[in-house]
Amino acid sequence: MPGVGFIRVKLLQVEKGPGEEDRDFYDPFVAVNVKESVQTPGREVSYVQKKKTVYPEWNTCFDAHLYDGRMIQFMIMEKQDTETKQVAELSILAKKLLPPRGESITDKSLDLTPSGTLLVQIRHFSEKEEQLPDGDNEKTQTGGITRRRGAIKQAKVHEVRGHKFIAKFFNQPVFCSFCGEFLWGLNKQGYQCKECNCTVHKKCHEHVLCKCPGNAKESRETKMLTERFNINVPHRFKVHNYMSPTFCDHCGSLLVGLFRQGLKCETCGTNCHKKCQKLIANLCGVNQKMLAEALKQVKPGASTKSVSSSAQDQKSSEDSDDDNYAYESIWEPPPGVQGEDGLPPPRPPPPSKPEKKFSPTDFVFLKVLGKGSFGKVMLAELKGTKQYYAVKALKKDVVLMDDDVECTMIERRVLAAGSQHPFLTHLHSTFQSKSHLFFVMEFLNGGDLMFHIQAAGRFDTERARFYAAEILCGLQFIHRCGTVYRDLKLDNVLLDKDGHVKIADFGMCKENISPDNKASTFCGTPDYIAPEILKGHRYNYSVDWWSFGVLLYEMMIGQSPFHGDDEDDLFHSICHDTPHYPRWLNKDAASCLSLLFERAPQERLGMPACPRGAIRDQPFFKVIDFDKLERRQIDPPFKPKVKSASDVGNFDTDFTMERAYFTPPDKELLKTMNQEVFKGFSFTNPLLAS
Repeated sequence: MPGVGFIRVKLLQVEKGPGEEDRDFYDPFVAVNVKESVQTPGREVSYVQKKKTVYPEWNTCFDAHLYDGRMIQFMIMEKQDTETKQVAELSILAKKLLPPRGESITDKSLDLTPSGTLLVQIRHFSEKEEQLPDGDNEKTQTGGITRRRGAIKQAKVHEVRGHKFIAKFFNQPVFCSFCGEFLWGLNKQGYQCKECNCTVHKKCHEHVLCKCPGNAKESRETKMLTERFNINVPHRFKVHNYMSPTFCDHCGSLLVGLFRQGLKCETCGTNCHKKCQKLIANLCGVNQKMLAEALKQVKPGASTKSVSSSAQDQKSSEDSDDDNYAYESIWEPPPGVQGEDGLPPPRPPPPSKPEKKFSPTDFVFLKVLGKGSFGKVMLAELKGTKQYYAVKALKKDVVLMDDDVECTMIERRVLAAGSQHPFLTHLHSTFQSKSHLFFVMEFLNGGDLMFHIQAAGRFDTERARFYAAEILCGLQFIHRCGTVYRDLKLDNVLLDKDGHVKIADFGMCKENISPDNKASTFCGTPDYIAPEILKGHRYNYSVDWWSFGVLLYEMMIGQSPFHGDDEDDLFHSICHDTPHYPRWLNKDAASCLSLLFERAPQERLGMPACPRGAIRDQPFFKVIDFDKLERRQIDPPFKPKVKSASDVGNFDTDFTMERAYFTPPDKELLKTMNQEVFKGFSFTNPLLAS
């Protein structure tokens, strides 16, 4: 089906079939397989899946190019406890999903087998919208970058004796397999091993004795305990009928069913699922908690180290109540840290005690500017002042479920420090309610670069160079503070009313980066992720310069430098492919881009060891007077259309047409929330709130 282009499918919801009104769906999700037809002589056409299954979240999209014989299979799955099963499916030729002639977008109801309906929204992009003409002129085209791309961040993994524990919020009662105590609620968030489903309190995960994964009866821990403590007591499990609700002593979840729900040890009374039996160590009758405490006394050095490590982790996640702490933290990078320009870290302003604390009742919320799983960004007026701000509201329950308390505190500190730089978004204040965290920032009504590039297709050389120069100044400032940004993209670069750049959204930042202290978390927006992150290497500021190259390429050429039908293809392209540079592209720009796409991190343009020199000295930037630029003395080549201080005309109408309100929290869930973890979040910036 050459020349047809591709479709973008958004999954909306699944509806029950006739007669299923009383049936509950347990956490339904969709698995999508894209298959290609294969014609074998003498046989019927068969379909082969060449790419791995994808699992798009609800209200998110996946793309599929339209080829003859391409089939899309939707499988509706549901997850109950730790078990997953398929409940319905649909297979349909991709071309049958095309919107009606003359329309580019449509909503469809797809009938499932054996029953039910899948509601989807489908948008069609023609072949012309995918490619930028390879001509010698600077004509602006539309359709290159057609969508916003969300960032991803893998959960932090805590490895203990082979277990790979990740933070998990349990929406139903479970028990800790280490201490046997109740584990439920936001203030009792636990850890669960993603390999064997072992469930423990956060405070208990460092002390588990049994190894993961596999058959724990042959683990090194079992053998060690056998040799040193003469402990090798197998459980005597038998199938058991439970007359009251009972929980598995390994994974902590309920043993479900009417009879023969699980296994019970005849000797010590340990209960477990049948599937968990092989994962339980030979510790029949042993109290792991007491044994762990005994081992601490046997190894006082290890105990001291563990306590010291725990204290250090706790200190890193807590904030001082002092209002100037937001400045002090970010101004203390590790020794030897300096920016790519060779300058030392900037110094903090003199401390000043703010006069006022703010709260949600001080603002009138007017419009929705953006939203995501984290919460919303709204336009708000400070009551009685005619002063307008962008207020970002994070749901506390989401922050706790994602184990993102520390990231939220980092975001606040970086925002506060950025108030000293002209090309970073400035923070007015932060405050909290029982259910939300609020960031009050200057309202930048010029819109973001994604909004403008969707309107223009791509930017001319002068405009792209101006934005790039201001962005790199902001990046270098962040790096001099010992911080790596990790989410540079068109969506996170805003324009003020005059057309100057402001970098926003510091939720992915990592502090205290130095040659001896690198980051390792897999995070970022897929199109912008650097190869060293994809390869699992530890990294520093180099990842920001790779993202900077992607952003500059998109601004100048109007499409992404790396491509793929799915994330696997995209990541392979990032690690191996050479971007295409059109003939009409400025030669100095092409040279600059090729240096930014250097796959050796330390030799990448922007890094001190780059053999081609400093990024500001590149021929592409020779027309920029950076001293005047940082004093905002160079007029922007483009000025956004802004009618008033509260004008939202440069923001997507998908957001601004929504009603400005906050989703009410779950009152029962709210009661379980530990508010102490957010102590010290509230802050007022003396530079902006005076």
